[in-house]
Amino acid sequence: MTIYNLYKLLKEELKNGSSDLVTRPSGQVIRERIERDIAKEKDGEVIALDFSKIGIIDYSCADEIVAKLISRLVSGEYGDKYIVLKGLNENQKENIEVALERKDLAVMTEMRDGRRTIIGTLHNYLHETINLIFSKGKITAGELSEELNLPANTSGTRLLNLYKKRLVRRIIESRAEGRVWVYLPCI
Repeated sequence: MTIYNLYKLLKEELKNGSSDLVTRPSGQVIRERIERDIAKEKDGEVIALDFSKIGIIDYSCADEIVAKLISRLVSGEYGDKYIVLKGLNENQKENIEVALERKDLAVMTEMRDGRRTIIGTLHNYLHETINLIFSKGKITAGELSEELNLPANTSGTRLLNLYKKRLVRRIIESRAEGRVWVYLPCI
């Protein structure tokens, strides 16, 4: 996992002495810097945007930074990479969640207290699936099918949807039954 310290980026890019992420133009400057950095990362990399030293983030900045990054991530603009949020407090989470919900997006988050959660818009059945991945650490479509008593195609579709939303990673493992996709949490 590669951690992008947003406080450090804020100081380098805006040089205004603030620890707050406010206004759309400020958000655009920070997002463009993050995009330049993401382009240098290798495929498969999990990029954590660290909010732990940030004060507030307003809606317009949350939309400009987080919602646009996640939208471009799921559309494939950054290749096979993942973005997670780290070190959020409840107020930051609220503004970011509104920005994500308005665009029907979701992102994996680790709160300041260590809780892992998804913020944004995600169907209940996908929440159920990702919670199972959290608890087990990793899962295959066959294991999900068995665990939740689902048809094989349904479990495969759920996992693929989570992967396409960049909420889980997937790797190929060789097992007795052959090569299978294994799905893992991003954090």
